[in-house]
Amino acid sequence: MKPIPVNEILLDGNEKKYLLECIETGWISSEGPFVKQFEEQFATRVGRRYGIAVSNGSVALDTAVVALGIGAGDEVILPTFTIISCAAAIVRAGAIPVVVDCEPHNWNMNVSQIEDKITSKTKAIMVVHIYGLPVDMAPVIALAEKYGLQIIEDAAEMHGQTYKSLPCGSFGAISTFSFYPNKHVTTGEGGMLVTDDEKLANRCRSLRNLCFQPQKRFVHEELGWNFRITNLQAALGVAQLERLEEFVARKRYIGQRYTELLGDIPGLELPVPKTDYAQNIYWVYGVVLKDEVPFDATEAMQRLAQYKIGTRPFFWCMHEQPVFQKMGLFDNVSCPIAERIARRGFYIPSGMAITSEQIERVAAALGEILHEE
Repeated sequence: MKPIPVNEILLDGNEKKYLLECIETGWISSEGPFVKQFEEQFATRVGRRYGIAVSNGSVALDTAVVALGIGAGDEVILPTFTIISCAAAIVRAGAIPVVVDCEPHNWNMNVSQIEDKITSKTKAIMVVHIYGLPVDMAPVIALAEKYGLQIIEDAAEMHGQTYKSLPCGSFGAISTFSFYPNKHVTTGEGGMLVTDDEKLANRCRSLRNLCFQPQKRFVHEELGWNFRITNLQAALGVAQLERLEEFVARKRYIGQRYTELLGDIPGLELPVPKTDYAQNIYWVYGVVLKDEVPFDATEAMQRLAQYKIGTRPFFWCMHEQPVFQKMGLFDNVSCPIAERIARRGFYIPSGMAITSEQIERVAAALGEILHEE
């Protein structure tokens, strides 16, 4: 029986053509023309004026935090249910992450909890859209305006998604994306910052490029990073971006098919197909085991592995991360909803290249492991 990986990508568009162009012209570094082309096309796609391509989505967050001037003693509010890159960017800048719990059904941050977390030290709200549905942005924007806060929008999982018909990635001072292979648009590794602020865009460009100065290249007034993306990666991104609508439609088909097959299986909480402001794009297809199921996500994934089905656990809560607890962060913090889904949630294969037969095999295996003694 052939294994079904949790993600398998499609590279059957213009990827080979554009990569060959890079090789034949010799432009393989960050100086190549595909970088600017990718930045401009991606920014336009999400309704922003400027795009700054970087080496991955995590460093996009690092760059965003520093570019906004967030530093020692500042507080940034974010969801506890997210990838560690979000909190790590805040901590590395010397700032303090302050977490809120998530919603039980769409798994996004509970925006009703944000205002109680705002203090005189709060400088920003880091919004993180989770797994296929966006955060309800209107209340967040209202709070940011009321208290004079910046919004950092992590749209890493939201390629092609909209909030009330506006592109995800178009909100707040700055937004970030990831192009890891499991994203709707991939460059292997890679990331992007997008903004409408020219000064902020130039600041990000400087930080990603070691803070070289135009007139005195090797004389540095401050420290930056080498977060540059290569022309090869950008070439992949341009080819993938050409097919974004197709990829979004493909992901929605996968999600809808899984929901049809899994809807009658007891013991599973399935993804919300839509909210008042968005239709799910199913970046991944996650499931949560109901409380009556006598085992957790770890056991479920082990059982599926016996069927050669690839899986991944849900994010682990930021306030429960050992590395942050050792730093003295998040003392006496409790986020019961996020804690529950972190233990009982996982996602199943849903990459672009998955076949209908594989979807049916995964669904059947999931039903079987829930009925095993």
